Amino acid sequence: MANSTPPPKRAKRDRPQKPRPDFPLFPHATGRWAKKVRGKFTYFTRWADDPKGEAALNLWLDQKDDLLAGRTPRGNREGLTIADLCNRFLTAKEQQRDVGDIKSRSFAEYLGTCKTLVAAFGRNRLVDDLAADDFQSLRAALSKQYGPHRLGGEVQRTRTLFKFADDFGLIDRKIRFGPTFKRPSKRIMRAHRQKSPPKMFEAADLQAIIDTADQPMRAMIFLAINCGFGNHDVGTLPMSALDLKADWVNFPRPKTAIERRCPLWPETIRAIQESIEQRPTPKLSEHSKLVFVTKYGGPWASDTPSSPVSQEFRKLLDRLKLHRPGLGFYAMRHTLETIAGESKDQVAVNQIMGRADSSMAGVYRERISDERLCDVVNLVRAWLFPKRKPK
Repeated sequence: MANSTPPPKRAKRDRPQKPRPDFPLFPHATGRWAKKVRGKFTYFTRWADDPKGEAALNLWLDQKDDLLAGRTPRGNREGLTIADLCNRFLTAKEQQRDVGDIKSRSFAEYLGTCKTLVAAFGRNRLVDDLAADDFQSLRAALSKQYGPHRLGGEVQRTRTLFKFADDFGLIDRKIRFGPTFKRPSKRIMRAHRQKSPPKMFEAADLQAIIDTADQPMRAMIFLAINCGFGNHDVGTLPMSALDLKADWVNFPRPKTAIERRCPLWPETIRAIQESIEQRPTPKLSEHSKLVFVTKYGGPWASDTPSSPVSQEFRKLLDRLKLHRPGLGFYAMRHTLETIAGESKDQVAVNQIMGRADSSMAGVYRERISDERLCDVVNLVRAWLFPKRKPK
C-alpha cells in the first residue's frame, strides 16, 4: 500500500531516471517513487527494489481512484467492485440488445452511465462501501453538467444498475441512495420546459423547409408532418408498409410496436414516389426492402443520438437560418401533435402518432374509422397549405 510518511532522504546523485517522459511517478529524495496527490506526497516502492518503477506504477494504478478522491486506499479487499458490477450489467444488457429486447441506443446510454460511475467512484471501489453521501455528491456533479431531462435519465439508469446487483444476489444489502438521489420533480421539469422555446415549426417555416429540401429528405419531411414519423421511423420504413395506390401507410411504431395507420397527402405520395425513383442502389440485400437508403447505399437509421437524418436536417435548417436549440427533425412530431389536437379527436391523433392508450376505453376499443383519421390529417394539411384544395 502507498505510504504518506517519508523515509530518510537519499543523495540526489543516486536517484534513477524516469523510465519514460510520461511516467506518472517521480523519484523522490527519500528514495521512493512518489506522486503528489491533492497537495500531499504519496510514496510507493523503493528504488533499490524497483529500479524501473514497474511495481510502483501498478500500485499507483490500483489505488489511483481512491487517492484522487481523497479516500484511504482499500487495498485488495474482496467484494464486488464498481468495475465488476458494470461489466456484468453490460453483459446482460448486451444479450438483451442482441435478441431485440432493447435498442442499441439504450445499450449505449447504459454504457455511458457505467463510464460515469467508474469515473466518479473509481473502478476498484467496493459496491458495499457506497453510502448515501456518495450518491448525493454524484447527483450534485451531474446536475451541474446536464439539464433536468438528462439528469433524470442518469439517475434512473444508475438505480437500474444497482437494482440489477440486488436482483442477481451480487450484494448482501440494498444500496441506500439517500433522500436526494431522485429524478427532478415534475415542477422542475415544467419550469425547465417553460424556459425553453417551443419545439415546433410554424407553417411558413415548414413550407420554406419543404421547398428547399432535396430528395430523399423532402419525402422524409412529408412523412414527419403528415404521419408523425421520427428519425428512426423514416430510417426503418419498409416498402411493404406503403400502399401508394390507396394512399395509406401501415407501419407499427418501432419504439413501442404499437399499430399505426395513417392516410397520406397527395404531396406526400408524390415526394415518396420521386424519392424511390432516385433511390441509390443498396449495398446489402437486407437494405433493398427499405424506402430510403443513403447515397452510399446504407440505411438512414442509426441508434446514435446524431443519426444521418438528424445531421442532414440540421444542415437544411442552418441553410435557412432556422436552427435553434431543441429544434430538429423530431420537432415535426411535436408540430403534428399540436396542430392535430385542434381536431378534438385525440383518439384518432393517438392512432396516427402510434401512442398507447392505457385507459379502459383503449382496452375495449377495437378499431377507429378511416374517416376520423382522414379528418385529422386533412386539418393539418389545411394548416400547412391553406390555399390547396382539401383531399
